Amino acid sequence: MAKAAETPLMKQYNQFKSQHPDAILLFRVGDFYETFGEDAILTSQILGIVLTRRANGSASYIELAGFPHHSIDAYLPKLVRAGHRVAICEQLEDPKMTKTIVKRGVVELVTPGVSVNDKVLEQKENNFLASIFYDKKNIGIAFVDISTGEFYLSEGTREYIDKLLQNYKPSEVVILKTQISQFKESFGDKFLLAPFDDWVFTTDYANEVLLKHFQTSSLKGFGVETLTDGIIAAGAALHYLYETQNYKIQHINKIKRIEEELYVWLDRFTIRNLELVQSYNENAVTLLQILDKTQTPMGSRMLRKWLVMPLKEQVMIEERLSVVKHFVEDREGATSLLQTLHQVGDLERILSKLATGKINPREILQLCRSLRAVEQLKNSCAKSQHTALQKIAEQLNPALTLCNRIEKEINEDAPVVVSKGGVFNKGVNEDLDELLAIAVNSKTILADIQKRESEATGISSLKIGFNNVFGYYLEVTNTHKDKVPECWVRKQTLTNGERYITEELKELESKILGAEDKILEIEAKLYNELTISMMDYIPMIQLDAFLVAKLDILLCFAEISVENHYVRPIFESGTAINIKNGRHPVIEKQLPPGESYIANDVYLDNDVQQIMIITGPNMSGKSALLRQTALIVLMAQIGCFVPAESARLSIVDKIFTRVG
Repeated sequence: MAKAAETPLMKQYNQFKSQHPDAILLFRVGDFYETFGEDAILTSQILGIVLTRRANGSASYIELAGFPHHSIDAYLPKLVRAGHRVAICEQLEDPKMTKTIVKRGVVELVTPGVSVNDKVLEQKENNFLASIFYDKKNIGIAFVDISTGEFYLSEGTREYIDKLLQNYKPSEVVILKTQISQFKESFGDKFLLAPFDDWVFTTDYANEVLLKHFQTSSLKGFGVETLTDGIIAAGAALHYLYETQNYKIQHINKIKRIEEELYVWLDRFTIRNLELVQSYNENAVTLLQILDKTQTPMGSRMLRKWLVMPLKEQVMIEERLSVVKHFVEDREGATSLLQTLHQVGDLERILSKLATGKINPREILQLCRSLRAVEQLKNSCAKSQHTALQKIAEQLNPALTLCNRIEKEINEDAPVVVSKGGVFNKGVNEDLDELLAIAVNSKTILADIQKRESEATGISSLKIGFNNVFGYYLEVTNTHKDKVPECWVRKQTLTNGERYITEELKELESKILGAEDKILEIEAKLYNELTISMMDYIPMIQLDAFLVAKLDILLCFAEISVENHYVRPIFESGTAINIKNGRHPVIEKQLPPGESYIANDVYLDNDVQQIMIITGPNMSGKSALLRQTALIVLMAQIGCFVPAESARLSIVDKIFTRVG
């Protein structure tokens, strides 16, 4: 397109498009978001909207596709889920207030790896942005989920990084431009990449950006200060959040090291072959689907991590198993806790919306209801005889001061959008109460003034009217002219009478006419003050979310253990795996009604029987036996009971499975 042919609007559009060449630019024009050229062709295909052409200066045409601005919540998720970055360019001033072209600016860059939009996110899955940095010997990696506030880093060999990418399944990967081909060679071309220049991937810049964000003088407190390559990757991930206009990220308040030595080694082939969280076979059921009976989104997301990262520390495993045993035996207590858990909303994602300034009044009410449920969980766990549950009770903090304030201030029937009004209860703000009373009762107030003045002056035919010239007025017929008080100001003479105004009417008029705007103004100010004060509670409620998720999973393990007749595994020293009448947890649930699974014994150790050779025709269950042994060991080491008559196991540090 020739520059000479550009209209002023297209010149402005091209300026922003050149800043975000890899993103679909949604360009606000009046009440519509418009896309142009290649973006318009792509957008029309993804959204199924009409593609048109319009003139662009002299002898030039350009493709165009747009949708009403209020439909953005319906259309934006579709573009992001299709794997595209989307830059949102808004009008930054009122078109009525300018005679030249409206000032515009990109206010948000939404990408598959950076989103807090409920319609973009899967409720039961994390949405990680990864960042990778290749050093000479090591590869540094970081994962951040802006929708939950989680931030992790690690470093290691290509195999280890491959395994982490498989575990965390990032939606997008930040990478050094010169390392793209190396990355694709190592990990394939299935990832959406966000490339940056080399200055983003330096130790100095990473330390500067991380220390400034966490407001600390070093990273020692997080236990990551020696992981130089991981720190570089983490700095680049944070840089990408800023690049996508995400500056309000107070909820990302710590960074954790992924401790390789704590977890069982599962390579990506094993994770795939065991069908833990997903399957490449259509309609296949995964282990996650069998085990996930969690009540909360936080619990479901945490369970995914537990499944692909089984523990190696026996003390930690036994603690989980001990709580599961407690719930298996205390059915009444477990049922009561499950009912309470059901009332807890997605605390992590509500907090991310609070931090990013995108929380709505109904989500604040949901947060309050969730905290009331946390209060009940705390009380129930405190009464328990189990020390691990008592420890959870001590750490849970339902933030009652915040709850009380929300209940006192926010209207139970508050709208989703603050600008609709009606967010706050009566008694929160005197000015607001007065304005609401005026807005609601203006007719009654005017009728009262009319009645009062009529009685005081003896003018029986007194009327109150309104016009656009001088607002509210008192109308008196000529018969009663002599009864008009001196303080009334005459404004208009008519054939049959006269019109007057009073100081009281003028004040009331400005209040009535300005009430609606002022109501919205005061409510917006009060809402802003409330959300700012809520920020202090973020770390406290994040801990609640973590503890609730853990409790949720252990209750879930107890429920499925009772339902599916699982037993507690016994861990012994040595190297033996001794399973009596083991079953495949997934296959046994897929059998036709009335058909029972044929259980199998497995014994392996280093001295007596180090290897087993299983023979038989196709479809006779050889792979099932292989997989079920791996799954029983894995389930035991995530702290779950197992499908067997008995299981005496030793702690394993690696699981390998090759099938097919």
